[in-house]
Amino acid sequence: MSDIKIVDAPPGVEGAGFFATSLDKAIGMARSHSLWPLPFATSCCGIEFMATMGSHYDLSRFGAERLSFSPRQADLLMVMGTISKKMAPVLRQVYLQMAEPRWVMAVGACASSGGIFDTYSVLQGIDEVIPVDVYVPGCPPRPEGIIDGFMNIQKLVQTESLRRRDTPEYQALLAKYGIQ
Repeated sequence: MSDIKIVDAPPGVEGAGFFATSLDKAIGMARSHSLWPLPFATSCCGIEFMATMGSHYDLSRFGAERLSFSPRQADLLMVMGTISKKMAPVLRQVYLQMAEPRWVMAVGACASSGGIFDTYSVLQGIDEVIPVDVYVPGCPPRPEGIIDGFMNIQKLVQTESLRRRDTPEYQALLAKYGIQ
């Protein structure tokens, strides 16, 4: 039987009977493989997300087994589809109800840039109302693209310092969006 590793250990010091690493790296590894996504799906990208959760692609392989439909129990907001300007305050409220640390993924052309809907009623990208960490291109994106975006979120979570959210740069970003 081969020696199978599910997750690589974070960088650290190894010896006979011990392993040492920093708290940032250990927590980052644990967080990145236990994300609870909140799908905010409004149109065709939501159907592709359903395919991503199905048995053929199986997003749960990456630690996203439990979808959360309550903002207070989620740490990854996955916005999929067209967001109208009337829905923008609702999206912002959902984001604000999520506990820190929280991450956002804009899935598809509509969530990223308004897509083909260059009209007065459609938000031209969710980054007008909330900060976005990863953009997934496509109209609609294939499940492989959604998985790639999720893996990029995992890399971000794994390498993020525990104190990043206390930095002046992060506070300035939140202030830009009017979030205190």
